[in-house]
Amino acid sequence: MVNDTTRLLGLDGLVAERVELDAAGVPVVDLSTGSEQARCCLVFGQRAMRVRQWTPTRPRDLPVAGRPVRMRWRKRRWYCPTPSCSRKSFTAQVEQVPARARLTTRLRQAAGAAVADGSHTIVQAARDLGLSWPVVHAAFTAHAAAVLPAEPEPVSVLGIDEVRRGKPRWNFDEVTQAWTTTVDRWHVGFVDLAGGQGLLAQVEGRTSKAVTDWLTARPAVWREQVQAVAIDMCTVFKVAIREALPHALLVVDHFQIVQLANRAVTEVRRRMTMTHRGRRGRARDPEWQQRNRPARQPGCAPSTSTGMVRPPCADRSRTSRSRIVAPVRESRLPVGSSASRSRGRPMSARAIATRCCWPPDNSPGRAFSRPARPTASSRSWARATLSKATR
Repeated sequence: MVNDTTRLLGLDGLVAERVELDAAGVPVVDLSTGSEQARCCLVFGQRAMRVRQWTPTRPRDLPVAGRPVRMRWRKRRWYCPTPSCSRKSFTAQVEQVPARARLTTRLRQAAGAAVADGSHTIVQAARDLGLSWPVVHAAFTAHAAAVLPAEPEPVSVLGIDEVRRGKPRWNFDEVTQAWTTTVDRWHVGFVDLAGGQGLLAQVEGRTSKAVTDWLTARPAVWREQVQAVAIDMCTVFKVAIREALPHALLVVDHFQIVQLANRAVTEVRRRMTMTHRGRRGRARDPEWQQRNRPARQPGCAPSTSTGMVRPPCADRSRTSRSRIVAPVRESRLPVGSSASRSRGRPMSARAIATRCCWPPDNSPGRAFSRPARPTASSRSWARATLSKATR
């Protein structure tokens, strides 16, 4: 019998018998089978006549009117009337609650749509719907497989990069007496950089074979339309592209080049600090103080006509301009200056370009040599300044 509660529940083939509240105030709906199709064998389609046993099940469903609902379905297990049937018996099932299903079909679809269309993470969708991470991930995979095409559309610019996912798993081989990787934590992603397809595929393993296998699995017409491939400075991707797409232009991300250049300059800075100062670099050293000055002061750009710049500290005050006025040649590194104060008196030094090195402590100019005990000198200067201020 179809009643108002059954219509409100919206599960075709199931009838709501009664609704009661549990100790926590959650509605509990008792269901019964209301479709004759549920007693037909899925293999041969014949209608069963004998009941083997009653089987209770508690499928989980979406909230109703903003409230979680618990369902109890007491269904029958039938004997299949066909003697040659391999299953021999089967349980009643409907479209929204298939056999052996602990979740309704619409709950799985809502979980997959929340991740794919709602821009929710798997963790967030699992928390909102009260499900586990593997269940939501499987629902998202099924949702994506239903809407995505079997083959990606042709692309002109292909991007390849690795991504870390999960944890690795190892298996011990008894024959070779060695550990082999069964699940790799590194995956390779293929992205459409010129079109709007986004992520094309993601394969397990950061090897040339993994990249080559995915590319060679595409049709020859698809591979011929790839004009450029953007990768990082990884020889694994380079070997795979040269093998699978020999006609494509290799493009390296500029971030990788800048990063390697900065590392090389930092290594030179460290080596020169040890050579000139006999110790490791410190934060108060001019070469380390001006390490990130171009990023902090973008206005210090070289002149297009002379290629010369003024140091950033040259325009701060009149005193600074009187100390450092000579333009210096700009390189990729910032301009360094040792202008400072020593023992309360200003000292000036030449501003030189810090292309690969910097002025040592004994550089020429009107600079005082450092005392043997700089800490004691600074302490005496502070005492003298304090005594003058108190007079």
